Amino acid sequence: MNGLYTPEAAEEVFGVQAYTADSASALVRFEHVTKRYGELEVIKGIDLTMRPGEKLALIGPSGSGKTTLGRMLMTLEEPTSGRIWIDGESLWDMKDKSGRVVRANAKHLRRMRGSIGMVFQHFNLFPHLTVLDNVVLAPRAVLGMSKQDSHERAIAMLRKVGLADKLDVYPSRLSGGQKQRVAIARALVMQPKIMVFDEVTSALDPELVGEVLGVIKEIAADGDMAMMLITHEMDFARDVADRVVFGDGGRIVEEGPPSAIFEHPKSERLQAFLQRFGTSTR
Repeated sequence: MNGLYTPEAAEEVFGVQAYTADSASALVRFEHVTKRYGELEVIKGIDLTMRPGEKLALIGPSGSGKTTLGRMLMTLEEPTSGRIWIDGESLWDMKDKSGRVVRANAKHLRRMRGSIGMVFQHFNLFPHLTVLDNVVLAPRAVLGMSKQDSHERAIAMLRKVGLADKLDVYPSRLSGGQKQRVAIARALVMQPKIMVFDEVTSALDPELVGEVLGVIKEIAADGDMAMMLITHEMDFARDVADRVVFGDGGRIVEEGPPSAIFEHPKSERLQAFLQRFGTSTR
């Protein structure tokens, strides 16, 4: 890693005692995480946890660092300093055979990434593959599942998102909302412990937003999977999240249950942010 992070510094600062009894109950833990792009610091020493099964909404203005947090969790971006833990294991570093903390290798990252699914703003479907083939690709290639087993699991996931009748359709024949639901099924089929939804409705026409948010609400109500919901949809965050985190300027400004965040915001920054969205209390 670059910047302030080195495995040696991590070992010296955090050591084996860094993961305490309290943090051991967290499925995800960001510890003093920063992220810089050159001179620009977009994440400024964030500490954040997610419990198993928790639905955590991240809200805040554009450029506040929400997406960067999700991308670091998904191993698409490296933190400049700090540590990220998943289920008690460090994401971006590991111990070698001698017990020394070293930078995570590709094998470690690939294994850790297996616990995480992510749905992006844009659907990223393969245009030359049918809906079914898009969804079965990862189970076959990554998990080594048989054709029959992968097809059965994929069809079950497509049924969950309301697209069981589109198995042989190509992405070009789908609406934006349908494409995003295929992307959700593609992530779900890997059965991750954690799902990151990154502004999944921002590229959709307004009339299609509701169908995608409805699917995510059903997924949230159905299972014990933890979900990080990066969103500008305030009503959605209020209805689905167990906890809401408001970030601004690369820092966490305020966090709490939806009722506290939306009905009794404490900071002037959160109050102003909610007013810009026309969010009313209930």
